[in-house]
Amino acid sequence: MDNSSEKAFLIAFGKNLRKVRTEKGFTQAQLANDLGVEISQISRIERGIINTSIGNANDIAKVLKIDLKELFSF
Repeated sequence: MDNSSEKAFLIAFGKNLRKVRTEKGFTQAQLANDLGVEISQISRIERGIINTSIGNANDIAKVLKIDLKELFSF
């Protein structure tokens, strides 16, 4: 995957995470607190600034009570 494709993927993932998070009624602060991470990390993921690990994505899905694949449905 070239750099522009990776960036587009990270942005799409982040937008989808924000959509799912808000649909589930979570603020960034609540999600960060439940995951034991800084709010800034959630913000950076949602803006496509950082590439989170698959383990973190799995933890996010568990907190949001969704299937992991839902985070990748965009």
